[in-house]
Amino acid sequence: MRARAPRGQIIAAFASIYTVWGSTYLAIRYAVETMPPFVMGGTRFLISGLILYAWSRSRGAVPPTRKQWRNATIAGAFLLLGGNGGVVWAEQTVESGMTALLVSILPFWLVIIEWARPPRRRPSAAVLIGLVVGFVGLIVLIGPGDIGANGVSLLGAIVLILASLSWAIGSFWSRDADMPESGLLMTGMEMLGGGALLFLAGVIVGELRDFDVSAVSTASWVGWVYLIVFGSLIGFTSYIWLLDKVSPARIGTYAYVNPVVAVILGWAIAGETLSVRTGVAAVIVICAVALITTARSATTARSG
Repeated sequence: MRARAPRGQIIAAFASIYTVWGSTYLAIRYAVETMPPFVMGGTRFLISGLILYAWSRSRGAVPPTRKQWRNATIAGAFLLLGGNGGVVWAEQTVESGMTALLVSILPFWLVIIEWARPPRRRPSAAVLIGLVVGFVGLIVLIGPGDIGANGVSLLGAIVLILASLSWAIGSFWSRDADMPESGLLMTGMEMLGGGALLFLAGVIVGELRDFDVSAVSTASWVGWVYLIVFGSLIGFTSYIWLLDKVSPARIGTYAYVNPVVAVILGWAIAGETLSVRTGVAAVIVICAVALITTARSATTARSG
């Protein structure tokens, strides 16, 4: 049984994951303008993870075991190093709205992985239709033609698609592995592990060697702080809180609301491209994501 909560609190939490997570793509764009991407992402998650870990432990969360630390670090490698790392790297060349649209194919990967691994859950007809529609949307978005004019570099698009796959793998690992019962503690541990790996990646590729802190712009600092406070702390805590209050189907709606928010903010604030082709592709991809998400939720509810 889910604990009841005042309607106003639930609305505020949904507003948080809708608008805050949708706006993080624009914040990343500004942050990586004058900050190296992996160092930026690594420090963001190290600080956020330390705060969440300390908070959850102070609230009585059971100390994690060595095995749970290992599992959380592996999850962080897929979710943050592979997933978020791909996003922050790609946003050096790909507009924030396009990034959000390409990353929104996450439900596609979740379906494919469930289908491929034992016990090989075959998707329903509605989900299969969603996969086909989503593939068409991707072709419209990044297919041959005016790719550059559409604000998408082919390499950046490939990195984002693979980043979404990495996030999907990390999601399954995080769900199936031995993890702490506290959602906030688990998130903090994953942020610490993934953040450390992101920072290490930045060191390995030489980001610190050429990094001049005094050259970081005000916009980049604001974006970085916004990602820590709103993207990681407020956004994730709202999400974890909602998991105990509403159904997975309702929470899953963020997957097709975030890209809309990101595209609108990128166009309105950063002057990003909003062509007819982009609009058509966005509608197709978002409809596919909505179809897959709702169909999977309905199947889960029936099987549960």
